[in-house]
Amino acid sequence: MQKRILGKSGLEVSALGLGCMGLSYGYGPATEKQTAIKLIQTAFERGVTFFDTAEAYSQGANEDVLGEALAPFRDQVVIATKFGFRDGDVSKGQDSRPERIREVADAALKRLRTDRIDLFYQHRVDENVPIEDVAGTVKELIQQGKVKHFGLSEAGVESIRRAHAVQPVAALQSEYSLWWREPEKEILPLLEELGIGFVPFSPLGKGFLTGAINASTSFDKTDFRNIVPRFSEANRKANQGLVEVLGQIASRKGATSAQIALAWLLAQKPWIVPIPGTTKLHRLEENIGGASVKLSADDLRAIETALSQITVQGDRYPAHLQARVGR
Repeated sequence: MQKRILGKSGLEVSALGLGCMGLSYGYGPATEKQTAIKLIQTAFERGVTFFDTAEAYSQGANEDVLGEALAPFRDQVVIATKFGFRDGDVSKGQDSRPERIREVADAALKRLRTDRIDLFYQHRVDENVPIEDVAGTVKELIQQGKVKHFGLSEAGVESIRRAHAVQPVAALQSEYSLWWREPEKEILPLLEELGIGFVPFSPLGKGFLTGAINASTSFDKTDFRNIVPRFSEANRKANQGLVEVLGQIASRKGATSAQIALAWLLAQKPWIVPIPGTTKLHRLEENIGGASVKLSADDLRAIETALSQITVQGDRYPAHLQARVGR
């Protein structure tokens, strides 16, 4: 797999990473541990060198699985994790106090079975802690050798600028895909200006862009898509046109809808590195294949023209979660 460098940080990673959240959290019951380890190790064997986790994904359980899976080839991979929720529990709200950041770093190092965190993100901006204090604390961790690079997730323009002035931000992780293009307005130009890499999560629209979800799909009771407005039955039905257009383009290219969605992201900027997640080996193989799909200028124009006729229905978060992003 081709490599990319995240902005001006010098941090080189595979063109596609692996988002590990869904193995432990968010999309129903956790994947059995050995099955999860096999999936992570298969990703590495297929050329993936960039793996994403967080303390908040089942309060460290996801980090623990990832650490065990990557231990045999730790020096050949880049591991990203995140701090920023009280007790590592999303339901308890933000906590990016300097002492808490230091605690999370030390706990993550143990769970990940490593002596350094390659990329340490603030999971969400904490309105109660100045972003300068957050950036300064991570700067100290970098000076101590515990962390290599600093990242932000779902941060707004002002927070990114203020943090970057204290400690250069290597990467911003936020949602970006063919069905959530908001970052194109202000975020992408800012990242280009400052030399910050972009790591889109949910590059397949939380599964919707694969074509595997329709109006009649039912989710596990613990799947957070149950509370996402965009995944209401009515909105799934309304948004089906997007999937149909993607499927038509994919069939012309001899690819799948998921592969086109990933190839489109990769074609936007050379410093964009999507991190699709999956719990299934066949989906992993399919996603990795997306890195090899080349979209011509004509292909990209055709996608743009087709999508300009479609308005995606439904918010991407319920109100209480929307309040945490873009700060």
